[in-house]
Amino acid sequence: YMGWLVAYGLFVVSQNSMVLSASIFITLIGLLVYLHFVKIDQESLLIIDSLGIQMTSSYASGKESTTFIEMNQVKDVVINEAIYMQKVIYYLCILLQDPIEPHAVSEVVPLFQSSMPRLDCLVDIYKSCQEILEQRKKS
Repeated sequence: YMGWLVAYGLFVVSQNSMVLSASIFITLIGLLVYLHFVKIDQESLLIIDSLGIQMTSSYASGKESTTFIEMNQVKDVVINEAIYMQKVIYYLCILLQDPIEPHAVSEVVPLFQSSMPRLDCLVDIYKSCQEILEQRKKS
């Protein structure tokens, strides 16, 4: 929306239709880049107890990005909280085990950063993850 206003403003100032056409073209390219690389429509989490955790993000353009973490790297899954823009937000994180110091955490991987599910949804996902992690610890 803002791009169209800028394009029209440039046209009014310059009275040149070439400027308007170029501005509209650049705005459309920017929109396509946004849809292809930035706007995430769907996020999913797949846990296979013997293999690992797969996180998939599907973009508005249809492009998918997948990350896989081997189960032997996973220390735990937790719900974390942070203060952002004067409010408390909750997010699910995977804690990765430090390969040198087994009791330490080497990295925190946040999940569902774009969709930002409500706390009650995060609790359901957390419980499912913990069930799978507990089964792994027992075997």
